[in-house]
Amino acid sequence: MAGNSDPLTPRAKLAVTAGKAVAAASRAAGRGSGSVIGGRVALKLDPDLLARLAQNLDCVLVSATNGKTTTTRLIAEALRAAGPVVSNALGANMPAGITSALAGGSDAKFGVIEVDEKYLSGVARDTDPKCIALLNLSRDQLDRAAETRMLAENWREGLAGSKAVIVANADDPLVVWAASSSPNVIWVAAGQMWKDDAWSCPSCGGVMQRPGDDWFCGECGFRRPTPSWALSGDHVIDPHGSAWPIHLQLPGRANKANAATSAAVAAVFGVPPQVALERMYQVQAVAGRYDVVRFQGRDLRLLLAKNPAGWLETFSLIDPPPTPVILSVNARAADGTDTSWLWDVDYTRLTGHPICVIGDRKLDLAVRLEVADQQFQVCENLDQAVAACPPGRIEVIANYTAFQDLRRRVGN
Repeated sequence: MAGNSDPLTPRAKLAVTAGKAVAAASRAAGRGSGSVIGGRVALKLDPDLLARLAQNLDCVLVSATNGKTTTTRLIAEALRAAGPVVSNALGANMPAGITSALAGGSDAKFGVIEVDEKYLSGVARDTDPKCIALLNLSRDQLDRAAETRMLAENWREGLAGSKAVIVANADDPLVVWAASSSPNVIWVAAGQMWKDDAWSCPSCGGVMQRPGDDWFCGECGFRRPTPSWALSGDHVIDPHGSAWPIHLQLPGRANKANAATSAAVAAVFGVPPQVALERMYQVQAVAGRYDVVRFQGRDLRLLLAKNPAGWLETFSLIDPPPTPVILSVNARAADGTDTSWLWDVDYTRLTGHPICVIGDRKLDLAVRLEVADQQFQVCENLDQAVAACPPGRIEVIANYTAFQDLRRRVGN
């Protein structure tokens, strides 16, 4: 809990100093932010450093397959109404990156921390969070992550008996099952567009029934809990039934859902929905996502989509045909090297859009689009794709490292 005593031992202070020095050297060498390498060095010198840095903070952890970076940013903006915040805002979400971020927030009252799904239990153990937000679980990085039910199982075991308030999406059966081991859960009706990872009951393996927005297992009775917060159109409904308008600069239904969850989290810390939602309006882009940039005389909107659930949400927010679309897919280590997930994405939703395909795995994507009966051109790079697009703003959708490549090319 927040206090003023200095939690850092001399060893911990040495670890922080060394980590910052290594991070600065990495930045100077042009190797990125240096947060991960700096955090690794610091944790080598003091393995308990993350716990020490967190002990004077009221922490909230945010974990999910999709939306965690944006939701972390929205929660951080909301909590700034109540005091200084430290956050891993750029998405370095494993223990080294989190340690590095917290080391930079000496005057902070709150820690708002995005956590990779596979590390949630360990980070929760170290940081003793006041609140944990769980948004969704879906297939992602197939070569590296076990199937989604095993992730849910890890969450369920790791969060069992947790003192944290869990703010969880009532519309995702895997999240509900994972959160149900906790004694204190606030359920949010945030919606679930992608349902292909939740057709079987995580509790017994039976077939899920999905009438309307509801869901339940016909065999064991596991069912959707009653939410106390809900996204309803352009409003968040709070536990008293009051409707608060959502005004975001970020596009799409998924971000309204992120805002609803963020408002529920902010309320745990005493920030009222009206104040929380007003502060979220400040967020225009998150680590370059949703940015509109000028490139070769054209407006390009940069959109990140890393897995089938993310692509589905992204297709729902792009401008209608005939807006041109550039798709870029890589399969490097940070993306997951298995591109079979491309076959889970419904590319028929792009019918009517002129499409250009780039990226390391442009030919994998070309085959998938061919089967989906889409009209497209394969291009060598972004410059060639932009030149090939008909007039108007261009929507550019890319997965993780392809998105970083794009940002470098457009100077963003």
